[in-house]
Amino acid sequence: MIRKLIGIAALAATIAVPIAVQAQGVPGGIERGSREGERDAGPLGAVVGGVIGGVVGGVDGVLGIDERPRFHRFVEERRPPSYRYDQEVRIGAVLPEAGVTYYDMPAEYSARDYRYTVVNGRTVLVDPRTRRIVEIIE
Repeated sequence: MIRKLIGIAALAATIAVPIAVQAQGVPGGIERGSREGERDAGPLGAVVGGVIGGVVGGVDGVLGIDERPRFHRFVEERRPPSYRYDQEVRIGAVLPEAGVTYYDMPAEYSARDYRYTVVNGRTVLVDPRTRRIVEIIE
């Protein structure tokens, strides 16, 4: 029975992860889902929870759906300079350490653990530890 459940979880992960990776907010969703799944159902729960959390995180994003338009206006009003990036601006891209100005998130937004910047005219949220783009705010 356990082997069957593990096989189903692996199949679900194989199918869902490539789709979910393209979405915004996936890293946080995977982390939260995995943590909650492990707490509730052990290692198998962590695998299933991670997959489901990634999909849910992809729908919600790092910033809540209601926060995005307000945050976009916030950045537009401040008009920070845009960094010229020669590669595609996409979720998962790692920005250089030098030359990019990273700004702290204002306290009124839920993504306080992230920084924001503007790349090729697009506002992006960045994980400050890795400089990886985690969300594009449009």
